[in-house]
Amino acid sequence: MPTYDDGAVHRFLDSVLFGSGAGPSISDAFLLNSHILESIQRASLEQDAKAVHPVSFLDMFVWNNPAARLPNAGVADDFGVINGATGFGTNGLSLNTVDVKALGATNVYLRFTYVLPRNYDPGNDVEVRLKSAGMLTTVADTSATADVEAYEMNGAAGIGTDLCTTAATTINSLTLADKVFVISAGGLLPGDMLDIRVNYALNDAASGTVVQGFIGMVQMLLDSRG
Repeated sequence: MPTYDDGAVHRFLDSVLFGSGAGPSISDAFLLNSHILESIQRASLEQDAKAVHPVSFLDMFVWNNPAARLPNAGVADDFGVINGATGFGTNGLSLNTVDVKALGATNVYLRFTYVLPRNYDPGNDVEVRLKSAGMLTTVADTSATADVEAYEMNGAAGIGTDLCTTAATTINSLTLADKVFVISAGGLLPGDMLDIRVNYALNDAASGTVVQGFIGMVQMLLDSRG
């Protein structure tokens, strides 16, 4: 049986996997594998940069009424979860504002909480991505922007300051595009809970066709290990 610098692990692999000699019992194998796994620190694993974690549509709620899920159509200052023109099996879900044509300056929101998972790499990248953000049918005649606010909850009904460092950005286009908002993550750890609100600020004074904000999906992008 060959020998290696790290001894027992390779002798085990040679004897059990390659049949080069008598090796430990199956119960010993389980113990050995357990010891190997326990000895690997998460920080030693390769980082998966900005891994995508979609936010479920059912985890989003009315921004000033957390007990209420988003409605099935945009209403006043709330996004709606839209089932498409013909529904399940034909259309995917999306997020739409109410038609804001001729309403002047209007803010439309959605809100959700997000717990940083166990494999989040502490203090590393956290971003909120609005997938396929933009306008439907007609752009606003004045402006349309998207913004994100994110606060770390302290577990005692308190929060810190807004952690989003990205300024409001225009979404006033019929060409849908991803919009990414960076969260200041210096003090964030696995298990921390973020309270996040998405805000579409729309301003339209015309009275023509439909002017409606759109988001295809909300995603969290996290640096993670393991």
